[in-house]
Amino acid sequence: MSTLRAAVVGGGIIGAATARRLAMLDHDVTLFEKEPSLASHQTGHNSGVVHAGLYYTPGSLKAQLCRRGVDLLQKFAVEKDIPYDECGKLVVALDESELDRLDAIEARATANGVPGIRRIGADEITAIEPHAVGISALHSPQTAIIDYVAVTRALADDVTNAGGALHTGTPVTGLHTAGHQVVVETTSGTWSFDLVIACAGLQSDRLAHAAGDARTPRIVPFLGDYRLLKPAAATKVRGLIYPVPDPRYPFLGVHLTKRIDGEVMVGPNAFLSPGRETYEGIRGSWRDLRDAAAWPGFWKFATHNLPAASRELRTAMSTRRFVSEAARYVPGLTADDVVDGPRGIRAQAMNADGGLEDDFVITGHGPVVHLRNAPSPGATSSMAIAEHLVDTALERLR
Repeated sequence: MSTLRAAVVGGGIIGAATARRLAMLDHDVTLFEKEPSLASHQTGHNSGVVHAGLYYTPGSLKAQLCRRGVDLLQKFAVEKDIPYDECGKLVVALDESELDRLDAIEARATANGVPGIRRIGADEITAIEPHAVGISALHSPQTAIIDYVAVTRALADDVTNAGGALHTGTPVTGLHTAGHQVVVETTSGTWSFDLVIACAGLQSDRLAHAAGDARTPRIVPFLGDYRLLKPAAATKVRGLIYPVPDPRYPFLGVHLTKRIDGEVMVGPNAFLSPGRETYEGIRGSWRDLRDAAAWPGFWKFATHNLPAASRELRTAMSTRRFVSEAARYVPGLTADDVVDGPRGIRAQAMNADGGLEDDFVITGHGPVVHLRNAPSPGATSSMAIAEHLVDTALERLR
């Protein structure tokens, strides 16, 4: 195929990786990002974990692209001299009621080819994490941490070094096809391209619908507030300590996460965000709240998840309750051991029946491809998702 004029909408890690993939194939690439800098949203507000693939349904896009993404990301980090720390992860069962669920995660991890995964007992838990407790755990020694903002910048550098263009501070206001071309309207002008791949994250459903896609799945933003352990308490955590997921709740629950800068994060909770981009306080976006409140799918989700909402509200309202969740795994932690940390907002796709979309979702038509759902392990999988998106786009053009 001859050189194409291609655009990528969205300057998070997946958008940057997609632009790089197109540039490496010698296509003429333009990346549009509405914020003044790249990685301003989900990429810049996550915990930095490089997931190994423990939880995902075997054969799903998440399972396939996570494992491929880890390999690509690790090689890229070495190439670009970006710190990459295989600090390891424990998924800890506190009592016998959690063992069957731990068995199921172990089976998925094995089916997904997670390297080095093994079941350990209480003595080995404390050998790996001396301050942690539990009766059994899964140990994933190659689960790692990295700075995803640094990765995004390095990906973007490859785009510009290959002759591509980055337009930051340039919101895309419209997207439509005109014959064999795709017209991209922005606040800075209008361009025409042979293909467009949209990786718009928190705004992905709106952009897709404006371009002619179905309204669903819709993005419902869930905020997650973190606390940071003070230095003395942070020495109690060597790597990543996670709970066994409870199927009664849609999200994972509070866990302890070492970051590449040495800080240790506690959290997050999970609650409906007052806005898709509200990273501080409770004053959000009327449009975002209206869209969620007016959609029957959200109320179906809320009705089915009242116990989860109650649990998350308690941790959102009380630092003591928040930290007590983490103290189940690292006894002795108290509210005095933490300070306020960052907030992340998860762009979670939700279906009309109120169910959360569990896999990556890719839609679009003709020369337009939309990434509609890419929560965790989206950052881990970013370079593999980019391969998949570009392959999908080029196959459509053929």
